[in-house]
Amino acid sequence: EQKENNSNTECSQLRIMDLKFTSSRKYISISVPAKPQTMSPHIKSADDVVVLGMNLSKFNKPTQFFICVSGVFMFYLIYGYLQELIFSVEGFKPFGWYLTLVQFGFYSIFGLIELQLIQDKRRRIPGKTYMIIAFLTVGTMGLSNTSLGYLNYPTQVIFKCCKLIPVMIGGVFIQGKRYNIADVSAALCMSLGLIWFTLADSTVAPNFNLTGVVLISLALCADAVIGNVQEKAMKLHNGSNSEMVLYSYSIGFVYILFGLTCTSGLSPAVTFCSKHPVQTYGYAFLFSLTGYFGISFVLALIKIFGALLAVTVTTGRKAMTIVLSFLFFAKPFTLQYVWSGLLVVLGIFLNVYSKNMDKIKLPSLHGLWKQRMEERKTRTLSQTV
Repeated sequence: EQKENNSNTECSQLRIMDLKFTSSRKYISISVPAKPQTMSPHIKSADDVVVLGMNLSKFNKPTQFFICVSGVFMFYLIYGYLQELIFSVEGFKPFGWYLTLVQFGFYSIFGLIELQLIQDKRRRIPGKTYMIIAFLTVGTMGLSNTSLGYLNYPTQVIFKCCKLIPVMIGGVFIQGKRYNIADVSAALCMSLGLIWFTLADSTVAPNFNLTGVVLISLALCADAVIGNVQEKAMKLHNGSNSEMVLYSYSIGFVYILFGLTCTSGLSPAVTFCSKHPVQTYGYAFLFSLTGYFGISFVLALIKIFGALLAVTVTTGRKAMTIVLSFLFFAKPFTLQYVWSGLLVVLGIFLNVYSKNMDKIKLPSLHGLWKQRMEERKTRTLSQTV
């Protein structure tokens, strides 16, 4: 009887556990907000990309690409002209970091205004990620602006054109990407063109300084990492462009302000700029405004098409900036600039071709050799006949 009672007790316990398990499975539910208006527009459509209040997701891919490329070229060409114009002011070259501070301040204000105009104002990307992105942004823009105190503007730009090289390296180590032989060939062409351009600059430029090469090289390394980090963060957390700009540049503003205060570089810069307010703060406002519009289109390119294609577009824009720099500002010139620039352009073409290999069919060496042999065989037969 005791055994029967124990077995009955065990059976009843098993039944109770089974009922609890089934009941727990039965009443599992997923809560959904009652009003669709309370949901984020990024959750409604993961493909929404808004640039300066314009939703690019309404257009097809070719139209999106055309809009982004047009915005990048238009705003960044003005941006480059104003940047060289500011550094042409006599005595301003030592204050590259202060210009970056002013630029970051304007970017933060512009980002805050744009964020207030959109429906979803929540921060989606973690704060730690923004601290890393802000540090890299300070590195790439601060070092780039400072390098203009040691290099000619075309030399600085040609270094930026070769950003594809560290971007590819960063893509391999950060995102685990793999590149084909066309991408590798593009990187080699850009490297050779960059070396040739630098040698030409060291020959004809009276103010060439190796410090500028080191600064712009470090800026390139930071720029390569930041493109991949931004792409990964925006795709993982579905953050908006205005959010990315606001938090990365506002945190970067604090970084630069702290650095200038500790190194006593803030007071001399403020004193100099107060004597030339129009040439410094006035140009810096327009410089920052066009740069902010340009970076919005670059971030859209990164989010839609990836970091590598975005770098390719901005590289083409920089090549045009070099031409305009020689036209608008007097500087020494040599034909070696042309040949090295063409080598960099060849690298850009190889990179574009690698991304469109299914649409652009170039004949292979084996195919050309086979076609040549068939033509010779046909000619020999005709002569025999």
